[in-house]
Amino acid sequence: MIDEATFRRESDRALEALKQSLISAEDDNGTFEFEDNNGVMNIIFENGSSKFVITPNTPIRQVWISAQATSFKLDWSEDANAFALAKTGEDLKTLTQRLLREHLNDPTISLP
Repeated sequence: MIDEATFRRESDRALEALKQSLISAEDDNGTFEFEDNNGVMNIIFENGSSKFVITPNTPIRQVWISAQATSFKLDWSEDANAFALAKTGEDLKTLTQRLLREHLNDPTISLP
């Protein structure tokens, strides 16, 4: 497990990069809205019936995504130099992009 200072630095970096990608995709796509509330990121869908929540969990050094009635817990991967889902190896941005594509049934959604 990485130390707290490293976790905070790396999670801040990863979440800021994801935030910029989501803002860009939000403008391009128009089917979801992005909000950042003191480090808690919300992706709210056009119909208002659902949302994704992305949060850092400092005590256990993970980034969590709550989406599609599932909790995805990403650990720091030294090899990938990124937060990644152990089950699939997807990093934070790749996993978020896949979840958006699945939820909106739109394979063209891209998180640059």
